Amino acid sequence: MLRMIRTFRPGDALPRMTADFILVHVCMIAAISFSVVYHGMYGNAQAARGILDKFTGYYGSLFWPLSFLFPAIFLLSGFYTRTRHYSSRAKALVLLRGASIAVLVFLAANYVLFRDNLVARSIALPFCVLTPLSIVGARLLKTVFGDYKSAEPVRAAAGGETVLVVGGAGYIGSIVVRRLLATGRRVRVLDSLVYGDGAIRDVLGHPGLELMVGDCRNIQSVVAGVRDADAIVHLAAIVGDPACEQDQQSALEINYAATRMLIEIAKGHGIRKLVFASSCSVYGATEEMMDENSEVRPISVYAQTKVDSERALLMARSREFHPVIARLATVFGNSPRPRFDLVVNLLTAKAYQEGTITVFNGEQWRPFIHVDDVARGLIALLDGPAEAVSGQVYNLGDTGLNFTLTQIAAKIGEIFPNTRVQHIENADRRNYRVSFDKIRDQVGFRCARSIQDGILELRAAFEAGSILDYTDARYNNQKYLKAAGSPERQDAIDAQVMAAFSAALLSYEQPVPDLELARR
Repeated sequence: MLRMIRTFRPGDALPRMTADFILVHVCMIAAISFSVVYHGMYGNAQAARGILDKFTGYYGSLFWPLSFLFPAIFLLSGFYTRTRHYSSRAKALVLLRGASIAVLVFLAANYVLFRDNLVARSIALPFCVLTPLSIVGARLLKTVFGDYKSAEPVRAAAGGETVLVVGGAGYIGSIVVRRLLATGRRVRVLDSLVYGDGAIRDVLGHPGLELMVGDCRNIQSVVAGVRDADAIVHLAAIVGDPACEQDQQSALEINYAATRMLIEIAKGHGIRKLVFASSCSVYGATEEMMDENSEVRPISVYAQTKVDSERALLMARSREFHPVIARLATVFGNSPRPRFDLVVNLLTAKAYQEGTITVFNGEQWRPFIHVDDVARGLIALLDGPAEAVSGQVYNLGDTGLNFTLTQIAAKIGEIFPNTRVQHIENADRRNYRVSFDKIRDQVGFRCARSIQDGILELRAAFEAGSILDYTDARYNNQKYLKAAGSPERQDAIDAQVMAAFSAALLSYEQPVPDLELARR
């Protein structure tokens, strides 16, 4: 209830509250008219005249003051905060429930306060029916009419839209690129190719794909990438706690300072939407079920850079620039650029090739998501109406995919029954379960792939010989960067630019700012 009030925006909500207030009065007038017509049709003209005579006094002295209950209850029910972004079915259910509660509260108040002057039953019954139906129907008609008006322009934009994917040659980006191309969009990839171009090599000849090899810290490369683009999916980062701890300076520049620079360049070029890949690791260690309203408690450099980037994006939101933040669950599954520094993938590889897996702190919880579902979710946010998803933070995953590491080991054991499991306790106490109800209810996104699906596809890749040695450094971010070295800046100008955009960086020890804009 307090959350509804805290996220209430008068400028956006007051016109809708006024419309609902008027609609409630229209429903009462319609109910009275129905009662008069009903009695008149069935020959009870005296009763009809009595209702009309009583109407003026009842409506002016009793209904008017009680009618203010409706917008108050609608507000507390989330009509002016949550439901405007819900899918049609979820929105209809919430609206119907809230409107029904408001009617019942009104009738109860009428009985308690004005027991000697109750609304007639022939008026109350149609009013009870008309009010919920009109509240729901008005919004659904608006949605249908809006979809009808905008259907053709949206389809045309999707076909001709150019999406810049920063970090499009990586584990997730290579799948995002393929899915975007399948929608008919033009895709521009900006990537330094630190891990090579193997993940997108087979689509480089696609007429809708443009590859720009460049560092996300280089202002010229970013300006060239953003120019003439319509939207951005930002995936570029040094990913994972070990890889970031190995070279904190590069992690801070690539994961945070480059994001700030991208924001300014994107706004300067009129980019309307930017979808940013954050991480559920921002929640740190907790026994609670975390949602987008939960306090973030990063316990690593990687998570801190994500929190700082989120803050910068939310502060940059405007009427013309609409950032959307996706906090990714722990990713698993095969990709054109496989990774075996991810827990499900690593344990699956060990079970297949060695027959033994080691589980550290097995009772720790993690949320999981298949890499293909990540791509689907990011594109769903990209496709969402700008005014609906603007400035929103979404946990990207599925509540049903929260598992302990011991449960993950058991699932692997079901597919590799001869696997021996070793349990070891260590100092890593990251532990969090995450709710993904918001993206399900507001965007309609659900994960399509299970943990078993990911294990089976990795087993198939091993059996087909497409992955030979999972310990190869190219499959592990930390090992690869340790062997090849972190990506270096090209020149002194890049260093100065990164220093300027890092100036407002929160230190690791500082408390994380309240991301109030995201808490809706």
